[in-house]
Amino acid sequence: MSDYAVINPATGETLRDYPTISDEELRQAISSASAAHEEWSRRVAVTERAALVARVAQLHTERREQLAEIAVREMGKTLEQALGEVDFAAAIYQYYADNGEAFSADETIELSDGTGSAFVRRASLGVLLGIMPWNFPYYQVARFAGPNVVNGNTILLKHAPQCPESAAAIAQIFDDAEAELSAHDSVYVNIFATNEQIATVIADPRVQGVSVTGSERAGSAVAELAGKHLKKVVLELGGSDPFILLSTNDLDAAVQDAVNARLDNNGQSCNAAKRFIIIDELYEEFAEKFTSVFTANTPADPMADSTQLGPLSSKAATERLSEQLERARSQGATILASGDPDGNFFPPAVLADVTPQMDAFHEEFFGPVAALYRAASEEEAVRLANDTPFGLGSYVYTTDQEQALRVADAIDAGMVWINLVLGDAAELPFGGVKRSGTGREMGRLAMDEFVNKKLIRIA
Repeated sequence: MSDYAVINPATGETLRDYPTISDEELRQAISSASAAHEEWSRRVAVTERAALVARVAQLHTERREQLAEIAVREMGKTLEQALGEVDFAAAIYQYYADNGEAFSADETIELSDGTGSAFVRRASLGVLLGIMPWNFPYYQVARFAGPNVVNGNTILLKHAPQCPESAAAIAQIFDDAEAELSAHDSVYVNIFATNEQIATVIADPRVQGVSVTGSERAGSAVAELAGKHLKKVVLELGGSDPFILLSTNDLDAAVQDAVNARLDNNGQSCNAAKRFIIIDELYEEFAEKFTSVFTANTPADPMADSTQLGPLSSKAATERLSEQLERARSQGATILASGDPDGNFFPPAVLADVTPQMDAFHEEFFGPVAALYRAASEEEAVRLANDTPFGLGSYVYTTDQEQALRVADAIDAGMVWINLVLGDAAELPFGGVKRSGTGREMGRLAMDEFVNKKLIRIA
C-alpha cells in the first residue's frame, strides 16, 4: 500500500491510493526541475514568470469548486472554508504576479566613497524543495510556490501523504498553465516521495533550499539534514497562540472573535488562538459566554452549507487529541465542557486551571480544544503569553491603543493581531520565532527568502 491515500475523515472510507514515486522517477524529477531552471526560469524575464503565476491563479479560480470538494474529502474542512482557501490561494498567486517585477527590481546602493555605482540584483537560486502539510493543501503551496516561481526558482513539491488528490490537482494546474504559455513543463514538479527519498532530494547539489510547514518533529529533522548539506531552510511549524483580553466595549463580539479564532479549519490551524488569557475582572463572564458559544458548534457533515465544524483530519488526529484531553484531566485541569468523539467528529472542549506543571500548559492542541487562563494584570498576561515554546501568532484585545502597542512589543511572536482575528492577507508576512520556525512567507518578505542578493559594483 502506498503512503499516499485519500481517506475521508468523515466516513473513514479509503477512496483512492496513489503510488509512491520510484527512485528512478525521483532522479528524473530532480533533473527535470533543474533543466527547467537552467533552460527557462533563469533565462526569461520576470514578466514571463509572473504571467505563468497569474495563469495559475486564474485556474484556481476556474476550478474552485472541484478543488474545494477535494479538500473536504481529504481532510474534513468544511466546504465553505475550503472554497475560501482556494480563493485565498488564487489571491496569493495573483499578488506575486502583480508585484513580482517591482519586488525584484535592482536596489541601488549609495556609495560612501569612490566613484561609479553599485546595486543589488536579485537572482534565482535554482531548484527548491517544498514539504507541505495537509491542513491547508492549497494555501500552503501558494505561499511557497507563488513568490519563488516569480523569482525564477523551480519547485519540487512533496505534499502530505493524506492529501495526494489536491497535490495532483495543483500539479495539473501548473502543467496546464505551462503548456498554455509555452513555459518549460517542469517549473513545478509534484513528487509523492517517502521521507527516506526526501533525504536524497535534500542532499542533491542541484537543490538549493527547503521550505517546510509542519510539526516541530518534521521541521527539526529536515533542518538537520539541510544544515548538514548547507542548504537554506524556511520553517513554519507549530503554534499555541495566545488570545489576550484586557478590556472591551463589546464582550459578546470579543467572545465571538475568540470562538472564530479557535474553530478556524476545525481547530487545526497553526496560528489559531489556543490559549485564552483573560483579565481577572472579565474572566468569569468571558468563560461562561465563551463556553456556551464555543460548544454550541456541533461537528457535522463538512459538505453541508450550515456546518461550522467538521471532523478532525484523521483517526490519528482524533486519537492524539483525545489522549491529550484525558491527560490534562488526569493531571488536574478543570474540564468546563467536553463530549465524546463520534468517529473523527470531535466536540469542542474547554479547559481551565491549567498549571505549568501540566503537559497541557506547553503543548499544542490541534483541534477544537481551548484553554482559559486568568490574569491579574497586563504584566501577568504577557508573562503567560510568552511562557510557551512557541512564538507564531498572538491576539490582543483592548480599548487602550497605547496598551495594545505596549503588549504587542512585549509578546514573543512573529505576528500580533490587535482587536481582530482571521485577518491574514497575501501582502502580510507570515512566520514565527522560537519553536514556531524561521523565515517568512507571504508579503514582500517572502520574495527575499530564496534569492541570491547579488552585489554588482561598477567603477
